[in-house]
Amino acid sequence: MIGIYFSGTGNTKFCVEKFLIEYNHVKNSYSIEENETLEKIKNNNEIVIGYPVQYSNIPKILRDYIVDNPYVWKGKNIFIIATMGLFCGDGAGILARLLKGYGAIIAGGLHLKMPDSICDEKALKRSFKENKELVMKAEEKICKSVLNIKNGKPPQEGLGIVYHLAGLFGQRLYFFWKTRKYTDKLKINSSKCIGCGLCEKLCPMKNIAITDGIAVSGNKCTMCYRCINQCPKQAITLLGKKVIEQNDISKYL
Repeated sequence: MIGIYFSGTGNTKFCVEKFLIEYNHVKNSYSIEENETLEKIKNNNEIVIGYPVQYSNIPKILRDYIVDNPYVWKGKNIFIIATMGLFCGDGAGILARLLKGYGAIIAGGLHLKMPDSICDEKALKRSFKENKELVMKAEEKICKSVLNIKNGKPPQEGLGIVYHLAGLFGQRLYFFWKTRKYTDKLKINSSKCIGCGLCEKLCPMKNIAITDGIAVSGNKCTMCYRCINQCPKQAITLLGKKVIEQNDISKYL
């Protein structure tokens, strides 16, 4: 089994690699941003795919990756890991339905609550202790899930009509437009920006460029929060007006 993931602040990468270590003692995982990943998918029949849920939906960058490579999924046995800060309903299910349309076989789904990456919204913040406990509980849940898989009882979280309705009416129905397209709402405070170029390097969409010594954003942000959580001057925001607390999975390991 190999792991495929898209990860903003490292939560999903951590969960996929933890799953792989428990499953086959090797964390052979690949980001969808890597050039070799597509070939790895073609050459492996068992795949675990992980991603952070956005408004009970798939990040636009991952959806495009699936749709733009329709023929590699046929006949693949796929287990889905959906990470989230709060609630997702059918986080794993929405990707499962998409992949089934391309001939994939869905082995199961797992939902993992992790430290929230949306660092510019105060209402979503938790204490360091609470986030640390979330990571520990996620690890325990992964270990238990792998054991169940090996015993022929893979978890089915996010799959089925009940989960589907929970995700649809819980968030997606009201916020579908937020993930239907890439957003142009990324804001960079030019008075705080020092033009270090870190955000430009981190952006998976190449949506940020340094122009005349200042970072400038385009209209293809996939809301991964990678640049916002890493900016040394806290000069970037997306949903909120200011950065409350920057988060990265390394803080809790």
